[in-house]
Amino acid sequence: MPDQTSMYHVPVLLPAVLAAARGARRAVDATLGDGGHAAALRSLGIEVLGIDRDPEAIAISRRRLGDQGVQYLQAAHAAPEALAAAAAFRPDFILLDLGVSSRQLDEAERGFTFRPGAALDMRMASSGSTAADLLNRTDDAELQRIFAEYGDERHARRLAREVVRRRGRQPFAISDDLVNAIRATLGPRAGPGEFARLFQAVRIAVNDELAGLERALPAFRDALSAGGKLAVITYHSGEDRLVKQSFREWASACVCPPRQPVCTCRGRPLGRLEPRKPILPEAGELTDNPRARSAKLRVFQVEGGS
Repeated sequence: MPDQTSMYHVPVLLPAVLAAARGARRAVDATLGDGGHAAALRSLGIEVLGIDRDPEAIAISRRRLGDQGVQYLQAAHAAPEALAAAAAFRPDFILLDLGVSSRQLDEAERGFTFRPGAALDMRMASSGSTAADLLNRTDDAELQRIFAEYGDERHARRLAREVVRRRGRQPFAISDDLVNAIRATLGPRAGPGEFARLFQAVRIAVNDELAGLERALPAFRDALSAGGKLAVITYHSGEDRLVKQSFREWASACVCPPRQPVCTCRGRPLGRLEPRKPILPEAGELTDNPRARSAKLRVFQVEGGS
């Protein structure tokens, strides 16, 4: 049975992930986290390459899983070294779980939380610009784009201007600074839903997550052996839209412009969606893990499968 010991959180959509991986022999868990999905895959006899940009995640997973049947690589899933390692591994299953782990959310020093007093960090790794850097240095037009595109915020322009106004008096440093800017813009009734959505928008920008995902998807598709499957769990509308559009395009026989008289594209599908619609958490999982409420799993099987 999969490793579901009480000291670890049960991974999101675990039964659906294992169903998608059925029959696989070599799997890449490109967002290893604390190793929950990797542990379950290995328990089925699947050899695993675990990739994560967070050195703490690599260390925790190595302590949990050891080195038998598991290889490790510290890198962002879209980094050239990660894409090359995945291709060299010759997998027939690749998993991307694009959420932040419960451990990262619960550690205030990582800065993913809007709990009072948390540092505005939000980096998946220990290098690069922090959320505070982004909020203090980015011009209002780019802040507006981040809040609108990544946070689905109708009042993105007002919020961007409020951030710029406030940082002119005192730089943003802790979660309270962003929470107060959100409340000043959206009103005192703004609460956890708005905070979670807009903190997530800043996190996506800090880690360049959508651009990385756009680079990684076709590379992981091409790394799969014939009949292999690429499974992606998303938690954000922008992520899910990118995955959905990519999978649908790959499943189409023709991707030429609609009015083009003669087909000049590949002229064949690269595989198919399995299943055609996203898989959502069941009620029992949402009861046990409310953070899974926005999760969607989409699976694409490359050509050559039965």
